[in-house]
Amino acid sequence: MGQATSGSPILSQHLLLGVAEELKLPLLQIARLSEQALDEQAQAAGQSNLKTIQATADSALRLLDGYALGVRLALESGQLAVESVSVSSVLYDTGQQLDSLAKSYGVALELNIAGRFAPVLANRQGLQAALVSLGAALIEALPAQAGASPQLKLQLATHRSRYGVVAGLYADTKQLSNDALASGRQLQQSSRQPLTKLTHTSGAGIFVADTILQAMKLRLGASRHHRLYGLGTVLQPNCQLQLV
Repeated sequence: MGQATSGSPILSQHLLLGVAEELKLPLLQIARLSEQALDEQAQAAGQSNLKTIQATADSALRLLDGYALGVRLALESGQLAVESVSVSSVLYDTGQQLDSLAKSYGVALELNIAGRFAPVLANRQGLQAALVSLGAALIEALPAQAGASPQLKLQLATHRSRYGVVAGLYADTKQLSNDALASGRQLQQSSRQPLTKLTHTSGAGIFVADTILQAMKLRLGASRHHRLYGLGTVLQPNCQLQLV
C-alpha cells in the first residue's frame, strides 16, 4: 500500500478547489435533466431522469459531507473515537449508498466478503465515508477507461494481507495504481485534472478519501485482489476480541 504524502487537510485549500471543480458537472447535470424531465411527455422517461437527478445530487452532497468530515476528524485527531468495526458491514453499507449512482453510470457493483474476518479498530463513520467517496469517484471514472472491460464492474472487497485486513474497491483496469495515485498527489496543487490516467475530472472524491484516511492515521494505496486492480486501506484487527 502506498504512503500518503499530501498536505494537512486543515490547510488544504487545493482540495477544496478540487471539490468545487468536481461539483460543477453534477450540478450542471441536475439543471439540464430537470429541464428535460419537465419537457418530456412520457412518464417513464421522466421517472428515469428523476432517478438520475437524485443519484447525481446525492453524490454531490456526499462529496461535500466527506470533505467536511475529513477536516473535522483532523481537528479531533487527538480524541478520535475508535471502535471495533466489521469491515464486511461497512462494505455492505457502502454498496447501498453507491447503488443508485452506479446504476446511473452503468456500473455493476459486486460485494466480495467471502470468509470470516475479525473486527478491526477504526472510526466507522470515517471509514465508510472514505470508501463511499472513493467508490463514487471510481464509478464516475470507469466509463472513460479505455482498458476497462465492456461490462463495467466495481467490486467492494475485503481480504487479508501480511499487514492486516484490506478494505478496498477493485476493477479491471491497470490505471488503479500507486504510480497514478502518487502522480495525482504531486499534481493536485497545480492541475485541475491531476489524475489524468484515471479520470477526466478533478478526482476530488479520491483526494477526499485520502484526507479522511490520513486523519484516521491510515493510508490510501493500490492493491490487487483476484486479478483486479484497486484502491483501499489496511486496517488492524482488534486483537483483544481475537483473544476472547
